[in-house]
Amino acid sequence: MDYPELAARTRRFSHGAPRAVSVADDGTRVLFLRSGGPEDPADALWLLDVATGTERLVADPTVLLGDADPGTLSPGERTRRERLRLSASGIGAYALDAAGRVAVFALAGRLFRADLVHGDVVEVAAVGPVLDPRPDPTGERLAYVTDSADGVRRGELRVVGPDGADTLLAGEDAGVTWGLAEHVAAEEFGRHRGYWWAPDGRSVLAARVDDSRLARWHLHDPTEPANPPTTVAYPVAGGPNAEVSLHLLDLDGGWVDVHWDRETYPYLTAVHWGEGAPLITVLRRAQQHGLVLAVDPRTGETQVHAELADPRWVEPIPGTPSHLPDGRVLVGGELAHDGYDARCLFADGTLLTPPSLYVRRVVGRLAAGTNGTDLLVEASEGEPSEQHLFRVRTTIGGGVDARRATSDAGWHVAAVGGDVLVVGSASLDHAGLRWTVWRGDREVATLRSLAANPPYAPLPLLERVTDRRLPAAVLYPDQHVTGRRLPVLLDVYGGPGHQEVVAARSAWLERQWWAEAGFAVVVLDNRGTPGVAPSFEKAIHRRLADVILADQVDGLTALADKHPDLDLGRVAVRGWSFGGWLAGLAVLRHPELFRCGIAGAPVTDWGLYDTAYTERYLGLPEDGTDVYAHHSLVELAAEPVTGPAQARPLLLVHGLVDDNVVAAHTLRLSAALLATGRPHAVLPLSGATHMATGGLAERLLRLELDFVRGHL
Repeated sequence: MDYPELAARTRRFSHGAPRAVSVADDGTRVLFLRSGGPEDPADALWLLDVATGTERLVADPTVLLGDADPGTLSPGERTRRERLRLSASGIGAYALDAAGRVAVFALAGRLFRADLVHGDVVEVAAVGPVLDPRPDPTGERLAYVTDSADGVRRGELRVVGPDGADTLLAGEDAGVTWGLAEHVAAEEFGRHRGYWWAPDGRSVLAARVDDSRLARWHLHDPTEPANPPTTVAYPVAGGPNAEVSLHLLDLDGGWVDVHWDRETYPYLTAVHWGEGAPLITVLRRAQQHGLVLAVDPRTGETQVHAELADPRWVEPIPGTPSHLPDGRVLVGGELAHDGYDARCLFADGTLLTPPSLYVRRVVGRLAAGTNGTDLLVEASEGEPSEQHLFRVRTTIGGGVDARRATSDAGWHVAAVGGDVLVVGSASLDHAGLRWTVWRGDREVATLRSLAANPPYAPLPLLERVTDRRLPAAVLYPDQHVTGRRLPVLLDVYGGPGHQEVVAARSAWLERQWWAEAGFAVVVLDNRGTPGVAPSFEKAIHRRLADVILADQVDGLTALADKHPDLDLGRVAVRGWSFGGWLAGLAVLRHPELFRCGIAGAPVTDWGLYDTAYTERYLGLPEDGTDVYAHHSLVELAAEPVTGPAQARPLLLVHGLVDDNVVAAHTLRLSAALLATGRPHAVLPLSGATHMATGGLAERLLRLELDFVRGHL
């Protein structure tokens, strides 16, 4: 079986691999999701007993549902998984109580509670399809949000008590939801939750979202003409956002509004309620200034703990803010003065991490014996293609102290609870994430992977190029003979918040397939991508097109100087989403270099994309219509063709029910290309969303290959 079909059947070799790993606060149990094998798409809930090192199946979706399809999703759950980029079926997510004795999850819209000590799993009666269920920290009560089966989200926040009584905590008419994240929070800020239990389980901090001001867009799959269109409230750039407020809801009916200047700071990007008062992060619409606020749960009044500011945009660190054991507030952000250019952690303004460390995420606290508590963070140090784990000392007066906890080259992630650390490690030397369980300095277990092994082991040549030291990689065919010149495929993403050049084998499997088809595959991380330094990321502000494309072209030229087998007379470019926009931009702006391009789900008109993302990088449309026009593929395609070299062909691919980058982007670009006589083809994907799941993206590869071969 060749790679595209094998990758489609195994969901790119992820079926059967552990994911969503978490650790009970006392370190006794490790929870994770894993399907039954390399071609089983339905994830089940598993438990590893740390004391014995043995695994136990907690909840099997096929057993719990009987004849029902574990892939059945309500409209709200489908949207939630789209925002999470989650394509697995079965149990999509679970939540634990504080002690890790109870887990709850939704399955096919039904609510289940698992007793992790005794092994019992029971279905809990619920009103309507269930979204995002969570136990309170004591494990006695469950909260969930309702979703309607008819496609209109109800968005009621409900609580099930110890006696099984189901109570409405908050709910309103259509257009208002409770307990859910709005589109931009989930899609652009990484906040996928809309409610948070108090530590004592007696109240809930809940988000109320009113999207009645938003434009209604109607998405319809033409292959199903009998079905009505799906209506979505979309926050288009320059237009209104959903109105988001926070409220403290007592289980006995009490209600306290949380007060902050929501007109000035409309974006609620992070909420944490552990010990002490709830902490929230709010941003201005331009995202150049934000506040970390502590909420008084009795009055709803807020107190400023920290300010976040940057002349381009603020980029908070995931896992912050939170309270440290000594009461100080942990905040993450940039350190950009006195010659420093770093992403660091601060406790009440005191620097905790060295400027040499590029902090990516705070995992949690790791018990450190009699010396107190360390923070565990994921960070890079010098080499952006690698991510390592660091233990950061938090004691007052302890100075800046960060010790690396992983030694092998690669990309490392973690989960932590008590004195137990679970490390997921990827590298260029092996496939997938390998999860190991550590108690103190002793490895006590591994989480088994049932995933298929890829058919080959790609070996990208990783390096840094140009005076900007752009991370780059080249892949050759396995049997390449030096001196044989190869056509080049520039495989791009290039957008903020995501790296492509990483020391993990999974990132290179598909690209090696292209190499084996006879190409030298080139990948570059331009300015604007994370991992190097804040100044490297933010150089793109209001000039994405110029900076990003210049880096890709300069990087490709620099690599060709070092790799003479790269034939720059035969270059193709391909990308998806932001990468699709970049691929189209490359072909239209530099037809002398790029002979053809594949643009998948491209953002062709930034005036059609959402508020938070677009305005963060381009500003508000009313403040720079010329900036938006300069970045528009539609405007670029409408320019007259002045010579045969400018008529380079594009293949446009788009899912017809994409609710993130709607299909109108590709259709408008196609119309502009047609009007100026530019050659192109449009491949519509029936029923597909932005993710193009179910093996569709993999099975497209042969068509893409035929297109590129035909034009190179």
